[in-house]
Amino acid sequence: MRDVILIGFIALCLATAIRYPFAGLLTWAWFTIMTPHQAAFGAFGLPLNLIIAAVTITGYVFSNEVSRFKVDAITGLIVVFAGWLTLSQLFSLDPQNSAPYFERMLKTLVFVLLCIQMATNKLRFNALVWVVVLGVGFFAAKGAMFTFATFGAYRVQGLAQTVLEDNNHFGIAVATILPLILYLRSQASGLWLRRGMLALFCLSVIAIIGTHSRGAFLALLAFGGVFWWGSKHKLSILAGLALLMVPAIAFMPAKWTERMSTIGEATHDASFMGRVDAWVINTKLAKENPFTGAGLRNSYQPEIAKEVDAERAQRAKAAHSVYFEILGGAGFIGLAFYLSVFAAAFIGARRVQSAKLSLAPWKSEFARYGQLSLLIFMVGGASTSMEMWDGYWIVIALIAALTKMSQTTVDSTDWALERARRTSWRLQQRIRGALANQAPAAVTASAPQRPGQSEPY
Repeated sequence: MRDVILIGFIALCLATAIRYPFAGLLTWAWFTIMTPHQAAFGAFGLPLNLIIAAVTITGYVFSNEVSRFKVDAITGLIVVFAGWLTLSQLFSLDPQNSAPYFERMLKTLVFVLLCIQMATNKLRFNALVWVVVLGVGFFAAKGAMFTFATFGAYRVQGLAQTVLEDNNHFGIAVATILPLILYLRSQASGLWLRRGMLALFCLSVIAIIGTHSRGAFLALLAFGGVFWWGSKHKLSILAGLALLMVPAIAFMPAKWTERMSTIGEATHDASFMGRVDAWVINTKLAKENPFTGAGLRNSYQPEIAKEVDAERAQRAKAAHSVYFEILGGAGFIGLAFYLSVFAAAFIGARRVQSAKLSLAPWKSEFARYGQLSLLIFMVGGASTSMEMWDGYWIVIALIAALTKMSQTTVDSTDWALERARRTSWRLQQRIRGALANQAPAAVTASAPQRPGQSEPY
């Protein structure tokens, strides 16, 4: 029955995507983030993701949207990075082993490029944010319930046979969406929706703690520290985090506390030192193949690892670092391109924030939370092999799309109404009433819009 429902729903979405390609993109994002076919036994072996991608790309190519394709800095860097990964695959030390990872990464980058080009307005933009938040948030809420039910005795895992199956990966993914939850909460006008987002935020924090992942816990601390530092309401934020974190940590069993206490003793931890051995092997592979690297995930091949360091190869485990995974797989140049994408995203977001007086308020708001989301992933990514996870790539795509949207003048009236909308419907009505009683000249005091300029949203 689940197979019939899933395939029927996807068929309906794809039928819509033929006419509206963005519907296919949302379906693609939902399928990639949640992998619903994992829970449908008969549909598990079907290439549903490939079908969704094919229909979406076909609809996009034959629509008038393809004529509006624009190359910005982030788009250009992603294309260059994809090209370098292709070159790395051509010179791979084990092409057969690295091919599946290369294809997976390439599909992700194609999806990201479509997100950049198709998220052209606020409705589409926020729809993508909702898909990411609800896709990961659903499993976060389940994880929090599992933590409560087991009193934290067992660690929370992600969905089996996915990139988020590992508890460390899942914890980092949930930490990455925390700023996105806060962004959606800031944009919600309904009281119950705002409360729902706050509840999801709290459950996500519980799920992160419930993973028993030290890397995820550090990412959570990084989020709390940076969010507190950049907030104007430091006392309120500190009190809220304390009310949430202190009881949650006290609820966890003693073994959780003991595990977290080993963070400062990483050099004495066999698991961590195994990662260090893997980092050294990836670095040596990059030195021997500085331009193209050894090919994605080829450092996992014992015979290749032994060629550069036979002693460490016996102890080495997975690199558990997006940076060393790319370094060993695509070389120093490939890593430079990869990091350049992050740098361009941060620069783009900062430009949006610096232009907040000439942009719609929601753009500046997302620029702030988007940077925080990427920062959390970069902290957590240092201890996880999540370079192929679509979630953080979508955040990068959304920042790129934000920088491409038209700029419009937004006066103080718009700012007041926007703030009122976030606070309450009644306050918004009062402001509208007050403005209606003012002189027409005062109401229309905003700067005139230039011909052809689009609306703020």
